[in-house]
Amino acid sequence: MKTLRETPVGASVKVKKLHGEGAVKRRIMDMGITKGVEISVRKVAPLGDPVEITVRGYELSLRKADAEMIEVE
Repeated sequence: MKTLRETPVGASVKVKKLHGEGAVKRRIMDMGITKGVEISVRKVAPLGDPVEITVRGYELSLRKADAEMIEVE
């Protein structure tokens, strides 16, 4: 299983599955991150938090813990 957290900067990946439950999963889905969506990793802070991504034309920042819950292919 490969997560968004392990995706190198500059790479584009497709969301395979969202892990986690309840409020955490809902927060991720509210950002427009759902199965089949294309995500580009723009930047990762030196300590790995936050991960800056582009989703559906929007630039977002994700916490490292949230990025680990997004399985990609």
